[in-house]
Amino acid sequence: MPPKLGILAGRGQLPGQIVRACQGAGRAFFVIAFNGETDPATVAGDIDHEWVDLPMVGRTIRLLKAAGVQELVLIGPVGRPDFTKLKPDWHGAKLLPKIIKAARQGDDALMKVVVADLEQQGFRILGAEEVFANLGAPLGAIGALEPDAGDRADIARGMDVVAQLGAMDIGQAVVVRDGYVLAVEAAEGTDAMLQRCGQFRGEAPGGVLVKRPKPGQERRVDLPTIGVPTVEGAARAGLKGIAVAAGGALVADRAAVAAAADAAGIFVCGVAIKGPSEEGS
Repeated sequence: MPPKLGILAGRGQLPGQIVRACQGAGRAFFVIAFNGETDPATVAGDIDHEWVDLPMVGRTIRLLKAAGVQELVLIGPVGRPDFTKLKPDWHGAKLLPKIIKAARQGDDALMKVVVADLEQQGFRILGAEEVFANLGAPLGAIGALEPDAGDRADIARGMDVVAQLGAMDIGQAVVVRDGYVLAVEAAEGTDAMLQRCGQFRGEAPGGVLVKRPKPGQERRVDLPTIGVPTVEGAARAGLKGIAVAAGGALVADRAAVAAAADAAGIFVCGVAIKGPSEEGS
């Protein structure tokens, strides 16, 4: 059997899917649920867990070690806190200056500091798709519909734009229609970006939501993610479809996403992107 897994659970449904994947595989696990972030349904029932305030880094590490955790998965988004109001424990206070400095550079830099600290504590960090392979975006259509030639041109344009934005650690998603960038994801997230796109909706569906990881991103954490709400938001915005990086994005409940896309009459697909060594070439 694999080592006991610690699940650092952020918002959304993905942490619960990791829990169910562990249960289905008979893998031992322990969940750290964050007050104000984790959905209580993630740890409902007899799930072995503890609730922790986000800045209590030392307590989190002690709980993980006491539970016998050797491997960790960080899954689900966590809101960036107001650093001026944090009340960390001793370990958190020691780490805070590095976190604040990294946060000024962007979310990816911040996550690299967190991951490095956890690794220094002896934990092995896993990507979510290493725990539950079905979370990874596949290559090709997810659902019945596929992009046409015009859509593929918009997808290629979007992938290039996100790569450029990602190099500055800005965002992981854009919306492109007929080669024109309608919206860029920043701190508001994908759902809010799609709401903004509604003002550009035409009489006929048009445009593609494109999501991919940033060049050089720490891919074990914070991969771009889509789910049924993403499909519904894209449909409300009048888009023709969604494209994500195959092997570089997560799909929350692939079957449900495919069914939602078919019902909305839009495509969802995974597309190949350049490897990290080829970015910008």
